[in-house]
Amino acid sequence: MKYLKIILPLVILLAFQSCYYDKEELLYPETSSTCDTTNVTFSKSVAPLLSQQCLSCHSNSTALSYGANIKLENYTDVKNYATNGQLLGAVIHKTGYSPMPKGASKMTTCKTSTIRIWVNAGSPNN
Repeated sequence: MKYLKIILPLVILLAFQSCYYDKEELLYPETSSTCDTTNVTFSKSVAPLLSQQCLSCHSNSTALSYGANIKLENYTDVKNYATNGQLLGAVIHKTGYSPMPKGASKMTTCKTSTIRIWVNAGSPNN
């Protein structure tokens, strides 16, 4: 009984210290504080962003297993989702769309603005 009085508080203390929630934005802040959306193109703006944020689940090799068979690896595939509204709906967490990235924080305003500008320009292959 004497040991229980000592061990129980230690176990509780250790349990609370091991559980915490970190915010990705605070741990990994963007390296640039400016958001340049003046010359948004697919090849230089959107494709690198999708590569960084989406292709772990939505590449040609992972889409079937992890990404509901939604492929975002090439322009043709991305254009289809941009045209039907799914791409923008998902990244801005619009009601009725599956919020992306799944299980992660919403993309920054700069990243979602980049995608929005490209989609609103007609999703050109530039």
